[in-house]
Amino acid sequence: MHPEIGYRIAVSSKQLSSIAEYILTVHEWWDGNGYPQGLKGENIPVLSRIIAIVDAYEVMINGRPYRKAVSKNEAIAELEKCSGTQFDPQLAEKFIRILKRNSKY
Repeated sequence: MHPEIGYRIAVSSKQLSSIAEYILTVHEWWDGNGYPQGLKGENIPVLSRIIAIVDAYEVMINGRPYRKAVSKNEAIAELEKCSGTQFDPQLAEKFIRILKRNSKY
C-alpha cells in the first residue's frame, strides 16, 4: 500500500504534487506484474521506470537491515536478469552501460 499512501501525501502537497504519479507507479513492472495498477511497458511513466532501476541498484549495493548488500557486479547481474520483466530493457541496458563505464571492477 505504500505507493498509494505516498501518492496521497504527494498529491495533497503543493511542493510534491508534480511527482505524485511517479510515486504511485514506481513499483509497476515492465511485464505488467507490478503494483498497484498493473501497468505494463510504456504505459508506466518513464521517470518511474528510471527510478525503479536506480532504486533497485541502490538497495542491492547498500543493503537494508533485512537484506545484505551485494557487490556491484552481482547487482548488475540482477538488473540484467530482471531486464524485460521488472525493468524496461532499454533503460536497464543504458544504466548498466553507464555503471560499467564509470566504475572500476
